Amino acid sequence: MAWNPTPEVAVARAAAAKLTTVIGSPVDRVVVLFTTADGKCGSASYGETVAKCREAKTIGDLAYAAAFGDGT
Repeated sequence: MAWNPTPEVAVARAAAAKLTTVIGSPVDRVVVLFTTADGKCGSASYGETVAKCREAKTIGDLAYAAAFGDGT
């Protein structure tokens, strides 16, 4: 994938690495949904390749909309 240095993507990338270790199988896409104590919502996604990154973003966008609405 194209390198994305944002802290949120770093969390998703680290989750993929840790899950790979935990389950013993490569994790090549991760979506993280989160809420903050003050009620803000967010998401981050990671994919091992450009195509998988695009897929993870699509899945993340759909999951975000399902969990939190469309933001309007």
